[in-house]
Amino acid sequence: MQEFFQSTKAKILLAVLVLLGAFMLRAIWTGGFSPMASQLLGAVATPFQRAAADVSSGVDHFFERFVRAGQTADENEKLKSEIVRMNKQLVELEELREENRRLKTLVGIQEEHKDMEMVPAALIGRDYNSRFGSFTIDKGSHHGISPRDPVISEEGLVGIVSEVGLTHSKVITILDVSLNVGAMDNRVRETGIVSGNMELAGEGKCLMNYLSRESGAFAGDLVITSGSDKSGLFPEGLVIGTITEVQAESSGLSLYAVVEPAAPIYDLHDVCVITDFLGQGEVIG
Repeated sequence: MQEFFQSTKAKILLAVLVLLGAFMLRAIWTGGFSPMASQLLGAVATPFQRAAADVSSGVDHFFERFVRAGQTADENEKLKSEIVRMNKQLVELEELREENRRLKTLVGIQEEHKDMEMVPAALIGRDYNSRFGSFTIDKGSHHGISPRDPVISEEGLVGIVSEVGLTHSKVITILDVSLNVGAMDNRVRETGIVSGNMELAGEGKCLMNYLSRESGAFAGDLVITSGSDKSGLFPEGLVIGTITEVQAESSGLSLYAVVEPAAPIYDLHDVCVITDFLGQGEVIG
């Protein structure tokens, strides 16, 4: 034991204890013990405080992202609703433009044919079983339309009303073999009958029959309604189409002309139904 107290280690330990004692006495004498303890506790607690702050910051960021995600979802829903509203307005605007265009077309046609009363109509369906381009329109007896009323487009004659409902009607076109139209070559003033043809219907064309052997009709001539058919179905002067070729009948007694209708029969969207005109229904004897 005596050797330990005489050793260097003992002397160093004693010096340390003396110094600690001196510090403690000084702290007590000056009232600085508490500040020193606080400093020691602060040094020990600092790492834990930092860890707690990091955890708290992470939680704050998590909830902040959650709140922002909720706000973004609400904003997306509002944007979707706004897009739906704007699309609806665009559809309504397009419908108004289309209706305005129809009315302008009707006014233009009526300016040319002031003796006629007309009802504008839109196609709402096509008869895909028909070889002749038959279709349905959105106007019927409620709008003053009757069976066999002529149907025209901005370009020319389309056909006639074949069936009438309260708010819709069916239309057969000039490509139909059941329809005959009194016609005239507008250049040479020669008359004939325009009717459908099974073979030509697929090409969107029809025939003008009963032209005389001495006919002066040629390709490029304009064909119009003559108003001379015995049924009194059509007014005079409606454009039917253009002659594309003239051929002799197999009998050799007369000629016929292939006619391409002016109205785009297979690509129509809007038409006008002629509900009244001078001489309508008057049978020619």
